[in-house]
Amino acid sequence: MSESIFTREGYIRPAVLIAAYRGGMFPMAMDNRGEIGWFSPDPRGVIPLDEFHIPHGLKRTLRKEPFEIRVDTAFSEVMRGCAERKTTWISEEIVTSYEKLFELGYAHSVECWKDRELVGGLYGIAIGGAFFGESMFSRATDASKVALVSLVERLKERCFQLLDTQWTTDHLTGFGCREIPRYEYLKQLNQALLVTTRFDD
Repeated sequence: MSESIFTREGYIRPAVLIAAYRGGMFPMAMDNRGEIGWFSPDPRGVIPLDEFHIPHGLKRTLRKEPFEIRVDTAFSEVMRGCAERKTTWISEEIVTSYEKLFELGYAHSVECWKDRELVGGLYGIAIGGAFFGESMFSRATDASKVALVSLVERLKERCFQLLDTQWTTDHLTGFGCREIPRYEYLKQLNQALLVTTRFDD
């Protein structure tokens, strides 16, 4: 569905976004007219944290420690890096909306830096013990993959229960991403929302 009533200020209000995620929905910009679509895929993509798999070639890369990993130091830049593609759902309205969630402590970025430059990363939303992955980007080989590995390590350390990827992709399948029915996703989500933890501790 699409809705404009939530975006009169030029962004989606934080309370609306948080309620949507808690209900299994997320927004995407649909076109150049400011239209926002709300989605709840069936099936849903998830990466079971206890089944996370690091491809063999990436393990070699990780041993070299090619990037400096930072968290929440360049959130807006990560979003704009994710938007740097021919077709994107990350509009200015979406960027502003998630920047406000970042200010409130719900949105987070995992970043890969090299020679003081941001070369890749990902961002998403943390509520309770659920992390909703939104997008990732790379300007250097394997940067987004290294960021994903760092994210999963962080989620495991902090006892998160759910890593939502929205949809599956060939890129994510290699890490153990799989599809589950929406009813199963909502069940896992409701359980994860009961967990008390913090992403940024």
